Amino acid sequence: MSIRPHKDEAAILARVSNGDERAFSELFRWYSGPLAEFVQKLTDSLELTEEIVQDAFIKVWLRRDTLPQIEHFSNYLFILCRNHAFAILKKQAAQRVMQLEVEKYLQEDAELDELDNPAEHYRQLIDQAVTHLPEQQQKVYSLSRYDRLKHQEIAAQLHISPETVKKHIQLAVEFIKKEVENEYNKGIILILTSYFLYR
Repeated sequence: MSIRPHKDEAAILARVSNGDERAFSELFRWYSGPLAEFVQKLTDSLELTEEIVQDAFIKVWLRRDTLPQIEHFSNYLFILCRNHAFAILKKQAAQRVMQLEVEKYLQEDAELDELDNPAEHYRQLIDQAVTHLPEQQQKVYSLSRYDRLKHQEIAAQLHISPETVKKHIQLAVEFIKKEVENEYNKGIILILTSYFLYR
């Protein structure tokens, strides 16, 4: 899919690279519609489309100092959105596979036979365990699991290194795993570890 570049694109990109928010808004108004149409065809989801397009422009703003070097900005935007959409769709597919595995183990676990909704019970245990994490671990885990931010994005937001983000997530997963292991057998715990990492 192609899009007609803005007639003053080079000048606008130069202004955005210098931190001009009005130029950035003009750039967003010009490209967001065609981008949304493109992403909607990939995801078939209005919610995901809005998220992906917004994330793309956030990345453009964060990397604005590189804009003058981009020769074909519209192509750059489409590739940015396409790659982000594929990454989310791949992650969702992995989540569905893991959820099926979790449901399978939950159904086989005799300790949960009397629960009306064992999967919901499991999620509640996770959420409860998250509240017991140290404050920084809780922030990092929540940004990763709920907001689906990448390690580098979390690092930038919290002013810590990507390696520190990775360590916090590892520690959080281990803590949560220990918190719920009394409720489930070892087979479910093995699945949960992978499940957490895909969330």
